[in-house]
Amino acid sequence: MSEPANRLRGEAELVIDGKRIVLRPTFAALVAAEEELGSLFDLVERAAGGRLLLAEIVTLFWHVVRERPEVLTREALGEGMMRLGLAGVTPALKILLRQILSGVGEG
Repeated sequence: MSEPANRLRGEAELVIDGKRIVLRPTFAALVAAEEELGSLFDLVERAAGGRLLLAEIVTLFWHVVRERPEVLTREALGEGMMRLGLAGVTPALKILLRQILSGVGEG
């Protein structure tokens, strides 16, 4: 497993198939996600209103994976997230959305 998420950097993590996936919301990663998803502010508003689509969550997570293993595809990430269920994915999503709104601390 890779190093655990660093909360001071605004990182979150998922454990999929026994492998830790660390999500780091860097500027470059968020710009890439925004290019595909549209405005991150709108994304946060949809999440707050319960209108965030599963495909949007997968896309956001895909772009912010800290060290993406070559074997991890977007489809495999989505399938792993489905095995965790929304309850298993929501804590990481909340951390990322909070960092999008408030900024990432030093770490």
